[in-house]
Amino acid sequence: MVGTGVDIEAPMAFDGALGYEKSADLLGVESFDLSAVVAEQVPPVVDSSTHDDGEKKREIVLGKNVHTTCLEVTEPDADDESTGDKEAYMASILARYRKTLVERTKHHLGYPYNLDFDYGALSQLQHFSINNLGDPFIESNYGVHSRQFEIGVLDWFARLWEIEKDDYWGYITNCGTEGNLHGILLGREVFPDGILYASKESHYSVFKAARMYRMESVKVGTLLTGEIDCNDFKTKLLPNKDKPAIINVNIGTTVKGAVDDLDLVIQTLEECGFSHDRFYIHCDGALFGLMMPFVKKAPKVTFKKPIGSVSVSGHKFVGCPMPCGVQLTRLRHINVLSRNVEYLASRDATIMGSRNGHAPIFLWYTLNRKGYKGFQKEVQKCLRNAHYLKDRLIGAGISAMLNELSSTVVFERPRDEEFVRRWQLACEGNMAHAIVMPNVTLEKLDYFLNELFQGRSLWYCDEKVQPPCLAADIGCDNCCCVLHK
Repeated sequence: MVGTGVDIEAPMAFDGALGYEKSADLLGVESFDLSAVVAEQVPPVVDSSTHDDGEKKREIVLGKNVHTTCLEVTEPDADDESTGDKEAYMASILARYRKTLVERTKHHLGYPYNLDFDYGALSQLQHFSINNLGDPFIESNYGVHSRQFEIGVLDWFARLWEIEKDDYWGYITNCGTEGNLHGILLGREVFPDGILYASKESHYSVFKAARMYRMESVKVGTLLTGEIDCNDFKTKLLPNKDKPAIINVNIGTTVKGAVDDLDLVIQTLEECGFSHDRFYIHCDGALFGLMMPFVKKAPKVTFKKPIGSVSVSGHKFVGCPMPCGVQLTRLRHINVLSRNVEYLASRDATIMGSRNGHAPIFLWYTLNRKGYKGFQKEVQKCLRNAHYLKDRLIGAGISAMLNELSSTVVFERPRDEEFVRRWQLACEGNMAHAIVMPNVTLEKLDYFLNELFQGRSLWYCDEKVQPPCLAADIGCDNCCCVLHK
């Protein structure tokens, strides 16, 4: 079992190379020589001890993170069908794996997944290969699809982001990254000579898109909160006034959960002489794009403003068991990108060809069960519990920060890497963060905090070793190191 330390028993009726030889003999072919297989080499250690700007950071040792164990795929014996040995073996593996999932889910705080869901009613659909290939709004020759569910979900988000049915186009993506790749590709197609601007704290997929599409890109500085620094944005825009601007706006950054000021970004573009027909804005709302509409006094993400596209993840706040997302854009933009495909009897306008037809059904099911009021209650609960976590950390003398519109609590990175792994914390430099999702209860937070406080009393029992200073990361007011208490 990968990364669990659980001892996996070998199949009862299978014996390594002998099994392969038996299968080969039965087929009348030469036996497979296992000694001819070259083992995959462990990647070398990457020297990443400095940022691009020369600042020191924690070294990443890939060797420590490479999985050296696997669940081998083995050939069944000739009599397995009658004895059932292979079925019993696989059942035992899956039972142990499920036990591991239950345990790891119990200690899950660093990544934005809502694990509070029950889709038992949809198990009846697992026997079907549901594929939404092609344009969701155009029927293809493939009949086992869920486009009717997909369009229902898209219409719901269109109402949320205030765009009329006849004015939008969208689809259910395979993940949040695909939404960013699609939104930025649209910007590039609308403005082939445009320059991509994104804050340095944007998700890595934004800069991946720039590399994939061979786009000129500019990293913009950020404030201590993590949101884009529009003064620096203006500085970067002015020398490039002759080229259109393609901007990624973060509705919740990856590490700090910071929300870029969309209105200020638009104002900055206008002040620099960019008319609305010379810029394209993609809003990356992976997590908070679905939370912000339900936060009182939060700025609106809406197509009534001059934005080009919005994307969110479906497996994050919504709570879907498989990675997926929603991407919406203006209908006029998609016409620049799309191409007819006779083989499909449809139109190609998405990043991927085949698309998971089960995901729209899961999203449709949740949206119907919870609705706007249900999501509003969950958002309020998450924000309330996030403030509880931040206050407990500060009260214990641990550096911590919580942005106003966020449920991501940034705090001092635990000194013990095993503790980090146990709680699956996402870390960057001296910072770690916990993301309070609907499944994160006060009891779970207390459980985590008690372990953290106990561990910390051991990590820093020697006065020669002090907790790190986070003033440069989250500000002096939020830092509880010896210099800033």
